[in-house]
Amino acid sequence: MTLIDIGANLTHESFDHDREAVLQRARAAGVAKMIVTGASREHSPRALILAQTFPGELFATAGVHPHHAVEYTDECDAEMRALHAHPEVVAVGECGLDYFRDFSPRPAQRMAFERQLQLAAETGKPLFLHQRDAHDDFVAMMKNFDGRLGPAVVHCFTGSRRELFDCLDRDWYIGITGWLCDERRGSHLRELVRHIPANRLMIETDAPYLLPRTVKPQPSHRRNEPMYLAHIVEELARDRGETVDAVAAATTATATAFFRLNTT
Repeated sequence: MTLIDIGANLTHESFDHDREAVLQRARAAGVAKMIVTGASREHSPRALILAQTFPGELFATAGVHPHHAVEYTDECDAEMRALHAHPEVVAVGECGLDYFRDFSPRPAQRMAFERQLQLAAETGKPLFLHQRDAHDDFVAMMKNFDGRLGPAVVHCFTGSRRELFDCLDRDWYIGITGWLCDERRGSHLRELVRHIPANRLMIETDAPYLLPRTVKPQPSHRRNEPMYLAHIVEELARDRGETVDAVAAATTATATAFFRLNTT
C-alpha cells in the first residue's frame, strides 16, 4: 500500500524534536510522499526548506491561511511569488476563507484570498483551499476566476451535502482527514464520502491536528502524524464499501496527477 498525505503541517513546532522519526514512521506505514502545508509568511519558507531537504518525498505548498490574512501585504505577495519559483512548491495555499474563527477581519480574508487566486491564475499551479462557515462567499470568489484557474482541492472537507455537491459540480477535488473519524462532529461524512468520485478524492492527516478519534490506543501526546493516514484509509474504505487497496491506489493516483508529482 502506497499513500500520499496531501496536507501535513510538518513545520509545526511539535515536530521539532523528532521530525525525522515521524517521517520514518510514515514510511513504515506506507506513506511514500507528503505535501507540507505552507500557511503563513513564517511557515511557507520552512515548508520549502523541508521539501528541499527530502527531495522526491516531501513537497510544499506556499500561501497564507485566512487566519493570517492581515499579513498579506505587497511584500508578502512578493515573498509568495519568489517561493513559487521553486519546483518543490506544488500548490498555492493554504488559502481561502474562515468565518468560523474570524481570526482576521473578513475584508482582509477576502483580499488575501483574491490575491492568492490571482497568483494561482498566473502560475497555473493547483490551489490548496480552506473554507469554514464561508461557503457562499468562497464559491462566489472562485467563480470570479472561472476559466483562469488550474485544479483546486478543498482541503479538510467538513461541510454539508449541499456544499459537497457544489464543490463536485465545479470539478473541485476533496481532501478527507481524520474528521471522518470524529463521532461528535464528522459522522455525516460517513455517508457523504460515498458520493465523491475516486478521481476527485484525496486523503490527508492535517498533522499535528485532527488525530483520528478511532485510533486505539490513543497516544498520550494527542499529536497527529502522517503514519495515521493508513488508519484514515481504512475508515474511508469501509464507508465507501471499497477495499483498502482500492482506496489507497485511487487516492495516490489522484494526488500524483493533481500535484504533478511525476514531473517535479
